[in-house]
Amino acid sequence: MAGMGRSSRAGRSRTTGDFEPSADTAGRTHAQGPLSRPVDSGLAELVPDRDRARAWSLLIDGAPQSMVDLSDPTYLGFEYQRRLGHLIDLAAPPGRPLTVLHLGGGALTLARYVAATRPRSRQQVAEIDTALTELVRAELPLERGWQVKVRGADARAVLERAPEGAVDLVIADVFSGARVPGHCATVEFATLAARALAPGGWYAANIADGAALPFARAQVATLAAVFPELCLVADPAVLRGKRFGNLILAGAHTPLPIAELTRRVAGDAALGRVEHGRPLADFTAGAAPATDETAAPSPAPPPGVFR
Repeated sequence: MAGMGRSSRAGRSRTTGDFEPSADTAGRTHAQGPLSRPVDSGLAELVPDRDRARAWSLLIDGAPQSMVDLSDPTYLGFEYQRRLGHLIDLAAPPGRPLTVLHLGGGALTLARYVAATRPRSRQQVAEIDTALTELVRAELPLERGWQVKVRGADARAVLERAPEGAVDLVIADVFSGARVPGHCATVEFATLAARALAPGGWYAANIADGAALPFARAQVATLAAVFPELCLVADPAVLRGKRFGNLILAGAHTPLPIAELTRRVAGDAALGRVEHGRPLADFTAGAAPATDETAAPSPAPPPGVFR
């Protein structure tokens, strides 16, 4: 959630646009116009997309959180979603079902993507804002056949109760407003994620930072304390501290497909760079891993970043 960087030309879809929603899951139409409603985490807004006839953006207190195209659940409109989509695509051979734990739900964009590209996948979503989930289910409904269970609970609490070795992919996209909560960005949190992963499973996280990137550097050090294999994906301008934006981190106990991930990121319309190995270790610049005792949330976006 809290997605920076979106344009209609930058979107990515895995289909040719022939997805047909069920009659009972057609969802909100653009003719109904935008919708604003208070939810537990602030003011939720559903804004119709200018370029796609059945697509909607979800904003919370003005911060972009998710984008959903009801006609094409494989369409990923935000940069960070596309990069997570690449990891989902590479986590197993095409079409093979996955067991996925999503920490943070928003409009359930990534759960929709997994369900559409990997039929019969079993997914659980932790979304603490139950009022937001009710809004999304009513206005942007899921297909009935998708195995997606949404739990109204704190992401870390759900992770603590996750069975050991049960999931192929843990995706942490946890934001309170536009900031990553500190308790979901620590060595202890990453250790819980590693415990939940099946052999060969991957952990992926969306974070946000800017300027000198102190939060991002600490997060790389944090994951390095748990996972021997790491990579980071971000806009080069974000990595240089030139603008505030999203960064994707991935961790595993087995080698990640760096070459193929790099190729796919290079093929996106939005600029992106994959860091790993020695350059990624150097990126930490001596930052210490975050623990439960030292954790702090990610920095607030600078004024006007979402305008």
